[in-house]
Amino acid sequence: MDREVLKGIPLFSELSNKDLEKIGQVASKQRYHKDNLILIEEEIGSTMFVILSGRVKISRISDDGREVILSILSEGDFFGEMSLLDGQTRSANVTAIEESELMVIRREDFLQMLRDYPQIAINLLKELAQRIRKSDEHIKSLSLQDATGRVASTLLRIAEDSGVFRRGQVEISELPLQQDLANMAGTSRETISRVIKSLMVQGYLKKEKGKIIILDYEKFKSIFSR
Repeated sequence: MDREVLKGIPLFSELSNKDLEKIGQVASKQRYHKDNLILIEEEIGSTMFVILSGRVKISRISDDGREVILSILSEGDFFGEMSLLDGQTRSANVTAIEESELMVIRREDFLQMLRDYPQIAINLLKELAQRIRKSDEHIKSLSLQDATGRVASTLLRIAEDSGVFRRGQVEISELPLQQDLANMAGTSRETISRVIKSLMVQGYLKKEKGKIIILDYEKFKSIFSR
């Protein structure tokens, strides 16, 4: 594994070149095509993954058979660590939503990294704390907001994760499919389409060359981030 690649991953970014070389010796790469299933809920976990390129979705299946998308992860993000830490089965499904290259680390190697490099453990805890905060906000939006609020909150989550900020606006160029948006917002595809059109008419959003642009991000956030 290339040292410069590892340096660009937040989990390892503060390590020395010597330490990065050691980590590179125990990590491997694996490619997944779009729609390939990477992890299956309830299976035994023996590896964790770091996204080198591409995007994946984290999801679960509800009791009535619907897919519920918990998160969409992109370059630099990691997943699969929970099973390595507690020894239990996978807590969700992970699927590639575009061509993706992943760094793969075995459980024994990952646990040894945590022992040898406390900074990795600190970075891991920071990321897990941020995920808990985002999950709390998501649960709040689904339980307290109407359909417009849930869709807007979902757009805010995507904007914060992968949006490009320019002069008070945010461009979302890699917007998930409408069905995936619906699964994230806990609503239907028809509702997603209707709400986005309504937000465009009200002047909050604009579509341009396949992108969605939040025209005044701070105003949009102040209204819908509740």
